[in-house]
Amino acid sequence: MRKLLARQRQFLVYLVGGCLCALIDIGIMQLLIAGGVNFLVATTVGFAGGLLVNFSFHSHLTFQSSPSAFSFARYLCVVALNYLITVAVVGWSVWLVGQPLVGKLISLPIVAINGYWLGKHWIFK
Repeated sequence: MRKLLARQRQFLVYLVGGCLCALIDIGIMQLLIAGGVNFLVATTVGFAGGLLVNFSFHSHLTFQSSPSAFSFARYLCVVALNYLITVAVVGWSVWLVGQPLVGKLISLPIVAINGYWLGKHWIFK
């Protein structure tokens, strides 16, 4: 029972961190798009903004791990994968419905599940 509660708490902390990073990510992206920046550039810059907060939050709070160069290198591999997923879904959304935000919102749960699983079992293990 204790392990289950600990896992639930960890996942809830992960979701809070993810929401914070998503707000940073989407906020930057939308501000840039409103300013006339290309949606792919805006998506990339928003993703990078969320990234700055994400590693520190999850290493210290979610997985209670000491960050290392090794874990950061693994984290960057997952970030690269999540970035490709995000850009692909946003590009698909622009092609299909003409809305980058729709693709961004669709990509968020995919990237979140992928990031949590790889964070728990590979990055911060």
